[in-house]
Amino acid sequence: MMQIIRSEMRSHRMPGLSVPQFRTLVFVDRKPGASLSDVAQYLGSALPPMSKLVDGLVAKDLILRDPCKADRRCVTLRLTKHGQMVCQAARTATEAHLQDFLSRLPARDCAKVIDVMLILSALLDPASTEARAKRK
Repeated sequence: MMQIIRSEMRSHRMPGLSVPQFRTLVFVDRKPGASLSDVAQYLGSALPPMSKLVDGLVAKDLILRDPCKADRRCVTLRLTKHGQMVCQAARTATEAHLQDFLSRLPARDCAKVIDVMLILSALLDPASTEARAKRK
């Protein structure tokens, strides 16, 4: 399922954005304040090419570099409004595709899929389960 979601997200990325650039945007969207090292580790990249990749995202007005207050050598990354819109547009298109895909199932099978996804989500990311419980 995650392969389908990732593939669908990538297919809805902004034109002119490479897959590594898009993955960087999505990572920073999920983890605002991440360091360049955090993103490099996530993508399995060395720091110099990651820095160059982020330079391209800064030039496209998708990411901002903020200096760390505790360490002048460190920078944190966050999305610009435009970067947030790019991520949200891909997420919205992917959700619509998945809704269309799942709508082909009978209602009881769809409910089973949702139940399994909730169980897996709780198992793999307890923090997201706690956040959902607080919103209810």
